[in-house]
Amino acid sequence: MKKYELALVVNARIEDDARAEVVEKAKDYITRAGGVVTEVEDWGKKKLAYEIQKMGEGFYYFIQFDAEATAPGQIEQNVRIMDNVLRFLCVKKDEA
Repeated sequence: MKKYELALVVNARIEDDARAEVVEKAKDYITRAGGVVTEVEDWGKKKLAYEIQKMGEGFYYFIQFDAEATAPGQIEQNVRIMDNVLRFLCVKKDEA
């Protein structure tokens, strides 16, 4: 298994419990794709470099996970259609 990181920028205008639900749903997609979530970092509310959907702020989450090489494609496909996710990026982490 390889190490990956999923970065999420979540809508800042939703309630705390709805935001937690978005993160849980992303973690569920990872486990359904055969991955194992190792860590979730909550960076909190940050100002965006440019407006996305007329929003200037978003909540940043970084989810570390281990998975096979086919998993990131499946995860991205599911996260792409999630409500309240402004941007996402899934990258392979260096093993060094």
